[in-house]
Amino acid sequence: QVQLTESGGGLVQAGGSLRLSCAASGRTFSSNAMGWFRQTPGKEREFVAAITGGGGSTYYRASVKGRFTISRDNAKNTLYLQMNSLKPEDTAVYYCAAGVEPLRLTPAAGGYAYWGQGTQVTVSS
Repeated sequence: QVQLTESGGGLVQAGGSLRLSCAASGRTFSSNAMGWFRQTPGKEREFVAAITGGGGSTYYRASVKGRFTISRDNAKNTLYLQMNSLKPEDTAVYYCAAGVEPLRLTPAAGGYAYWGQGTQVTVSS
């Protein structure tokens, strides 16, 4: 079992920055590839970014590449998402997720076994 708790969401103006954190407990953190997803009302949860267990490889959705950076600190059991140049269309509830393999990067929500409760990010224009 893996427990995930997100933090760092909030209200920011367009062009601003936020850093989300996801604290993990349970299974050895480095054993899991991790991902960030987001969801707005009435829409399906969509992939944002993923990172392998050791942090050596990352994968982003096209619309955030160059603006968002996913990283992890395995010594602190924490996943991060640095979000820069935020746009109103980035407004969503952001979720972190843990896979069950260290090297599998996938944009599919079904590829992740554990989920946090989400943190709201609101970008005003």
